[in-house]
Amino acid sequence: MSAAVQNLPEYLKKYISVQRYENYTAEDHAAWRYIMRQSRQYFRTHAVESYLEGLEKTGIPTDRIPRISEMDEALNRFGWGAVPVVGFIPPAAFLDFQSRKVLPIAADMRTVDHIAYTPAPDIVHEAAGHAPVLADPEYASYLCRYATLAQKAIMSIEDIRLYEAIRNLSDVKENPDCTPEQIRKAEAALDAANRNVSFVSEAAKVARMNWWTVEYGLAGDLSNPRIYGAGLLSSVGESQSCLSDSVKKIPLTVDCVEYSYDITEPQPQLFVTPDMKHLTVVLEHLENRMAFKIGGKAGLERAVQAQTVTTAVLDSGISASGVCKTFELDAAATPCFIAFEGPVQLCIGEQELEGHGRKRHPQGFSSPIGRWKSAHKTPQELSDADLRAMGLDFGKKAKLTFESGFEVSGTLRTSLRIQGKLVCLTWADCTVKRGSRTFFEPAWGEFDMLVGTCVCSVHGGPADRVRYGEYEVGLATSSPSRTSPHSESEKQRFEMYQGLRRYRESGQLDVSELQKLVDKAAAFPKEWLIQLELLELVEQLPDASRSRLTGVQALRGGLAKQDSTAKQWLIDRGLKLLQRS
Repeated sequence: MSAAVQNLPEYLKKYISVQRYENYTAEDHAAWRYIMRQSRQYFRTHAVESYLEGLEKTGIPTDRIPRISEMDEALNRFGWGAVPVVGFIPPAAFLDFQSRKVLPIAADMRTVDHIAYTPAPDIVHEAAGHAPVLADPEYASYLCRYATLAQKAIMSIEDIRLYEAIRNLSDVKENPDCTPEQIRKAEAALDAANRNVSFVSEAAKVARMNWWTVEYGLAGDLSNPRIYGAGLLSSVGESQSCLSDSVKKIPLTVDCVEYSYDITEPQPQLFVTPDMKHLTVVLEHLENRMAFKIGGKAGLERAVQAQTVTTAVLDSGISASGVCKTFELDAAATPCFIAFEGPVQLCIGEQELEGHGRKRHPQGFSSPIGRWKSAHKTPQELSDADLRAMGLDFGKKAKLTFESGFEVSGTLRTSLRIQGKLVCLTWADCTVKRGSRTFFEPAWGEFDMLVGTCVCSVHGGPADRVRYGEYEVGLATSSPSRTSPHSESEKQRFEMYQGLRRYRESGQLDVSELQKLVDKAAAFPKEWLIQLELLELVEQLPDASRSRLTGVQALRGGLAKQDSTAKQWLIDRGLKLLQRS
């Protein structure tokens, strides 16, 4: 097990599944083999140079689906690791894995019907797409840094609904048990979720950055770029069409986040980075636009609009995490009061303050912030002696007035200091008012008042994800997979694939055994991949031996008479590969 996987926190381990290698069928391995043979040939001249080298370094074989445990060992050599997961996992969890240099790999294998492309996460996309490019240290550094940044992006409630709709449709389309009616309903749900997106959230823009780089990125010269994006590296079809003149090539800048994308359609434009170092430069430009960098009124506005769990951090270091409901401004248009719907936690850094978690603040939390009248220092710098000089004695009635006009009155109970800084005051019998408006009443219990002059940062999610617990984007659920048993016809088809594999791996050119396979293949006239694998074995025979086989012309004819253009394109690619070999 890699060091990166060993160091994973417990809350991420719940997303890790078991790669049940014995459940892959011979057809699954054949589909993998077709894709990887195509990839190794095509990407020799059309992918970034690190790709083919990365296939070897990350332990990815051509003839069989890789064992994720073997990949984990290989990735450990350059500081990464890999774990199996089932299908879609929540974005927050996926990013958390990547920020810790662990690649979560969906263990599912796409079907032959979806061999060219599937929107659902699968082992082709994660293992053959993402993993090899990690061998490039500049790219690996970018991916880790991106994941760390993306965890701080503010995701909206609309994003969550859209994510669930995409996940559901992808699962349904890849599940052989699903009916056309289930697919229709899932498509309708996705259409509805798309229509209901009223604004482009911060997380959506950060996701676009990922899409146009990690998933669909090109690198090098604008007129002759090479592929490094995993979505293209794992797509037999689009990896070839994307380099044509019909797809616009644009130099990569931070403006790529203004371009939306559709996961179900080929992309009309792609972005080209001159080299992998430039990815980090563009990421820094995006980072400077985010709420966790700018904070203040703009950051809180994004949090309120999102209606999801976010964290507001004060300049004293204390933070509050919850669903930001509203905030008030002072005369200078600076936030002077923040209010959250519950549950809420208070933290320093990523550590929840003892006694200030969800149990203490289950329904919500609010506090005035800013400078205090008559204080000669910022509030967080005041000592206990300074507090007493201002008439703030513990255990006694007191009144505190902010420069913004907020007034807090009651009995001062306790203070909380972290590394000498005052970060919180707790009051009993407390009233909080601003003019004629009341923001807190004694009947509501003790009042915990944040200490700090400004909101310096606002980021998505809770500060202490472990102790906050599950929230909207953190549920550990598995993508549904096939539950029905394989039919007899499917079992016969799998056995046919297994027979082809046994013959190929034996290394012997036995005409009589191959004739048996040719005869058996006649029972599968619509299975183009069986016919293609069989023809590959036939072509390996010497001319004299090949002439003794019967049924070969029918085999070639079957490949030429498939019932769809898409299948014919895949067959043609396979035949061209046979001609080259």
